[in-house]
Amino acid sequence: MTPVLTLELQNFTLYTDEQHIAWLKIDCAGSAVNRLSADVLQELARALDYLNGHPPNGLVIYSGKSAGFVAGADIDEFAELDNAEKGQALVTRGWRLFNKLAKQPYPTLALIQGHCLGGGLELALACRYRLVVDQPDTRLALPEVMLGIFPGWGGMRRLPRLIGPAAAMDLMLSGKSVDARKAVRLGLADALVPTRLAMQAAAQQVLSGKPERKARGAAALLNQKWLRPLVARQIRKQIDRRDPYQHYLAPRAILEVWEKHDGDALQAPELIERLTQSDVAQNLLRVFHLQERLKGIGKRTAHPDIARLHVVGAGVMGGDIAALCALKGMTVTLQDQDRERIAQAQGRAAALFQRRLKDRRLVQAALDRLIPDPDGHGVPRADIVLEAIFENADAKRALYAALEPRLKPGAFLATNTSSLSLTELGRSLLQPDRLVGIHFFNPVARMPLVEVVESAHLAPDVRSAAYAFVNQIGKLPLPVQDNPGFLVNAVLAPYMLEAMRCVDEGLSPATVDKAMEQFGMPMGPLELADTVGLDIARDAGAQLSGEAVPPACLRQRLDRGELGRKTGQGFYTWKNGKAQKPHAGTVPPGLAERLIQPLIAKTREQVHIGVVGDKDLADAGVIFGTGFAPFRGGPLHYKAARKQHI
Repeated sequence: MTPVLTLELQNFTLYTDEQHIAWLKIDCAGSAVNRLSADVLQELARALDYLNGHPPNGLVIYSGKSAGFVAGADIDEFAELDNAEKGQALVTRGWRLFNKLAKQPYPTLALIQGHCLGGGLELALACRYRLVVDQPDTRLALPEVMLGIFPGWGGMRRLPRLIGPAAAMDLMLSGKSVDARKAVRLGLADALVPTRLAMQAAAQQVLSGKPERKARGAAALLNQKWLRPLVARQIRKQIDRRDPYQHYLAPRAILEVWEKHDGDALQAPELIERLTQSDVAQNLLRVFHLQERLKGIGKRTAHPDIARLHVVGAGVMGGDIAALCALKGMTVTLQDQDRERIAQAQGRAAALFQRRLKDRRLVQAALDRLIPDPDGHGVPRADIVLEAIFENADAKRALYAALEPRLKPGAFLATNTSSLSLTELGRSLLQPDRLVGIHFFNPVARMPLVEVVESAHLAPDVRSAAYAFVNQIGKLPLPVQDNPGFLVNAVLAPYMLEAMRCVDEGLSPATVDKAMEQFGMPMGPLELADTVGLDIARDAGAQLSGEAVPPACLRQRLDRGELGRKTGQGFYTWKNGKAQKPHAGTVPPGLAERLIQPLIAKTREQVHIGVVGDKDLADAGVIFGTGFAPFRGGPLHYKAARKQHI
């Protein structure tokens, strides 16, 4: 096949084969991924114009990147939307171009391998057919809501028409992705094809003459104009339950554009302006860039994948770390003196594998990779030996003395300590430079952040291996220096203690927590303390704040053996893993600001003393390690923005 050279395309190559099928390969110049920037869309328009004059029997759009199909629009262009006209122009550009693609007289097909996100999925939706390649990294999503915007290039119209409004809204309002197999089950894709036959299958499908997929039955009926208000009313109730204080406009905007304008955002210019000019969208864009920065830290080293991990300590943290690593393909041996604890960890792992993997064979394979090892036979074969026992420095040092002589050459020790000094923990080791902190957060499978704790003398190969390991298991690594509490626990301790002081002053726990939920936190500080464990909160508070006497409300509960969620009683009664909260009283004015100030002050202090590299990394750590309201952009960013508005 000879490419069409007269178009002078930089980001595409256009071929026509002997069956007169046009093959349009997108391969954005100078980038590891394909993004639909203004220049790329302009070139796509030029290719379609050419094909209008030279109509093929079919058009297949595919990627030349190993990373995937299209990663979405060019995020950096969103930061340039400093007035309403620019926002309107951006939506218009993609809407008109993809409508043009959808109206071509010849059949069109998107061959999707790897990620197909945002504008990339909207491009695929504008094609008559979609094939997905059967490989683990094929993922489809419309994640715009996570940036505080909406899929304005046709996604809000075409996705409900294709799979029905209920399934479409579930995807658009959450931003979650689906794998190749689920895409076919939903009707989002026409078929699943193996990698080796992908091009052949695309050629057959685009010439098949098969009718275009559309929602059928009730799913199609609910798209009718007269039924949309009824559907929207039910979905709006779900949105209000998830976001009762209406911090996020984008989900409601998506629903409104579908309900009132059949998915055409250009009919709602005021919504485009409100979204693109909002602080929420700008802050969520900032959070996206912070996330990408952390991902980049994990990808910075070319260290070989970790094949074998040995975990000592099968409690909630150790057992769940072992399960996550087995889920990600490692062979994991799990050691604990208490065999019952290992069995409980295996039970939690089985539930995780079934939830994430679905397929019975994949679940069994993951279970086979998680090996009970009460006697520690896996230590000499492990690439990393990770300790996750209780927070006692003497106990940890005694364990290291037994483990270090058994490590194979090149292996190293890691600790999941949440607050203890690595320098102190390693002072009895023969090679203290081979001890690194890899601090996970609870719940391990859900919390995205892992603090990588570096001591002053950490060996370079251990450092690079630690970051590569965190990247391998799909977490965001945050570099922190060896200092009590590191970043996340250091900033949480004064925040939770301030909340407890409020209870000592007569406020109910529910009222205190409501103040921070109104602020945008996923849970209040007292529910968080219950979740962490009140005994752990006491120890962390004493160590990190220097207060010898804990707040009275904490001391009283500890005296009664009420440790929070794990005992079923703390600041709240817990049933089936959920806090049973009484009605909260009226939140006093200024309470949220009072509670958040110690957290902000401690975050600033950790930057000042060099625990974390800079303000942006500190904001990233607090957002991804505590759930700090993302739409506020991080504690230090929030404080700076408040000063500007005063």
